[in-house]
Amino acid sequence: MITPRRSALLALMISTLMLGLPSVHSQARTVDESKEVTNANFQEIMQLSKENRQKLRIIALAPHIVESLFEIGAGQQLIATTAHADYPEAAKEILQIGNYARLQIEKIVQLQPDVVIAWKTGNPGDDLSRLQKYHTKVVYSNPRTLAQVADELRMLGQLTGREEAAEKAASQYQNKLSSLEARYAKKTPVITFYELWSRPLRTVARNAWPQQQLTLCGAQNPFVNATDDYPSVGLEQVLVSLPQVIIQPTQHAADSPDSINWGQWQHIPAAKHQFIFHPNADKVHRMTSRMLDEVALMCEKIDVARQFYQAQALALN
Repeated sequence: MITPRRSALLALMISTLMLGLPSVHSQARTVDESKEVTNANFQEIMQLSKENRQKLRIIALAPHIVESLFEIGAGQQLIATTAHADYPEAAKEILQIGNYARLQIEKIVQLQPDVVIAWKTGNPGDDLSRLQKYHTKVVYSNPRTLAQVADELRMLGQLTGREEAAEKAASQYQNKLSSLEARYAKKTPVITFYELWSRPLRTVARNAWPQQQLTLCGAQNPFVNATDDYPSVGLEQVLVSLPQVIIQPTQHAADSPDSINWGQWQHIPAAKHQFIFHPNADKVHRMTSRMLDEVALMCEKIDVARQFYQAQALALN
């Protein structure tokens, strides 16, 4: 049985992670029309003193924005956010004014924030357009690659007058990312299936956020060249691809009754040798520095499988 919370989390994941699907692109186009205005908003805020930027009343419209603001020491500036913004613990106490599907525009306007930080490809474009009509200052978060998480931290640091803390966090993140890239760049590929959603079965491909993580780990996705970033696939397609590793992100980094039980197909190497891993979905699907810590663990587990299959191949020879 799919619990209401898991259903909502999966809906959030599907609706806002799919940067390549038409519905999201149409939102992005709507938002891009106001790019010049939002750039002006950012520049206007940057004219304030550091002290005044540290006092800005902020509404953040995505969990990853909230998490990054807390990381650089700006969490106390938040006056509202959206559903599922639950990290760190203090974030749970912040007023919520909507979710991935709809924002409470009237409530946002009533709160009179100094600035709203929105997710360019993850918030409803029509709602963001309405906000701008109310002359609400909107600045966008838009990390599209793993490397851009560091850029995001620096941008938020500038916006909140916390450049030093942001630079420290961004540099640490970049160092970790570079280390992982160097460690796994020349590793032997491991055939890996990423189960993003089970009903219908959906995976990742191309420029998808989780696909970038698989590439970082040296994992070979049999569906990487699919038409969409988050394609639906048939069960039979997965079975014949004979994945050596299966990734099933779940809320608590453990097995879930909502996921497919791959163990019933013992001809799949991943099932036969129990290389089915469950990274924490809240971590790997958010564009934050904490994400990279979880991805590092995922890379290590994939590497354990890699070493097993290499040893197995040597034994057969």
